[in-house]
Amino acid sequence: MARVRLIDVAERAQVSMKTVSNVVNGYAHVQPDMRARVQAAIDELGYRPNLTARRLATGKTGMIALAMPEIDHPYFGEMASHLADIAMQRGYRVIIEQTLSDPEAEKAVLQDREAGLVDGVIFQPTRMATLDIARLHDDLPLVLLGEVDAPVTTDHVMIDNVAAARDGAAHLLALGRRRVAFLGLVDGDITMTNRRRLLGYQEALVGSGIRPDPALVLTTRGFESHDAETAITLALEGGVELDAILCRDDRFAAGALTAIRARGLRVPDDIAVIGWDDSAITGYTTPTLTSIAPDKRQLAANAFDLLHERMQGHHGPGRHVIVPHAVAVRASAPRA
Repeated sequence: MARVRLIDVAERAQVSMKTVSNVVNGYAHVQPDMRARVQAAIDELGYRPNLTARRLATGKTGMIALAMPEIDHPYFGEMASHLADIAMQRGYRVIIEQTLSDPEAEKAVLQDREAGLVDGVIFQPTRMATLDIARLHDDLPLVLLGEVDAPVTTDHVMIDNVAAARDGAAHLLALGRRRVAFLGLVDGDITMTNRRRLLGYQEALVGSGIRPDPALVLTTRGFESHDAETAITLALEGGVELDAILCRDDRFAAGALTAIRARGLRVPDDIAVIGWDDSAITGYTTPTLTSIAPDKRQLAANAFDLLHERMQGHHGPGRHVIVPHAVAVRASAPRA
């Protein structure tokens, strides 16, 4: 089949080629109804931008990079899916890079690996210092995700992890639970995410007149479900009394469910459990999993919008965007 051209889309949408070009390149000034008409024609005809021609004409590749710690983590996989979908609707393609939280791999994202390949980067670092980010990204359009402190010139999109943890713990306290565990801290983990979640958990306890018990802050050897399962098993075998658990992610929560069941205890009757990320696995655990739910679609949309403005020449100071979260209530910690 012959390649679908820009003029073919223009004829199908009954608009000028300039209008189609503006939609493909993501220019913001196109009227919403016109954009929808052009996008419908693009979808119907299966038009894909000629990236080589675009780069020669505009100096742009039409590609962005998404760099994240783990591509097989449910949260990051879902974020990548949302961003790829949003980018495609705006005429961009996404290159995904995994850093595994390695400092050198994170530096390479900004230093030289993406040079000339992409028009901008959306990046969730875990190890890089603020000064390194400021020094290395230079003029490359960049938006940060997650808990890292952003340079004053860099855009940053995140949820409020302190508030989210406070809301999750408050939900458990509202169920009448008083021995709420935090699962948990990970040996060797130096990132800010869990520190802020621990703070929110502690604030909820203190706000309810409960003195935080260090024995209820559980530590694991790693980040996998079996690490969480081991931590809960050791706590229960060691006589730690708990009636609820706030987990650092849904994988930890799945491990906690397995450990509780193996001890002959029931969820939520004996121990209520809340996960984090509201990933797809929440509907497949037994029982289904209550989870802290960041608005992942909005995170991806805000990150892309900020990056696109940078790619179009915006040079203002860094913007800090907080995206909403909720507690998605299911059977593991139902409402009272």
